[in-house]
Amino acid sequence: MRKADRQKDAQWAFEVFDKAPYMTVSMTRPDGKPYGLPLNVVLKDESTFYFHCADEGEKIDCIKHNPVVSISAVSRCTPKYEEEKNNFTEYYNSAIAIGKAEIVTDKFEKKEALRLLCQHFLPKYMEHFDEAITRSLDRTTVVRVTLTEPPVGKSKP
Repeated sequence: MRKADRQKDAQWAFEVFDKAPYMTVSMTRPDGKPYGLPLNVVLKDESTFYFHCADEGEKIDCIKHNPVVSISAVSRCTPKYEEEKNNFTEYYNSAIAIGKAEIVTDKFEKKEALRLLCQHFLPKYMEHFDEAITRSLDRTTVVRVTLTEPPVGKSKP
């Protein structure tokens, strides 16, 4: 990291991931081009993230081709003009992690991952979870990302 004084530890990075409204998952297309998109991603523990998608499509093609992914998040972003310095700047909290993506095949793990996603994003509606899972579990793909190195955070306070 170029500005080492802005680097934060893994625990701080996990807090950014937990607070971020979405995360960007970046992967590599089979033709070698980058593919990144904002997704609803949930952190299970200090080594596991989950997201869901359709059974086919570009995300699945990328993961099958190269399972190495990058996850990045921003939990605070405040652009500012500093009049006294005649300077444009931005204050932020961000984090990045590298991991291996795998399609979850175990139904129990799929259900638990979807429960974590629903609890994180729509906790007020959990009484509808079991009914929704009964209808959609078999046609929903869950992807587990297992970190291969500790995440890194960065902040400009």
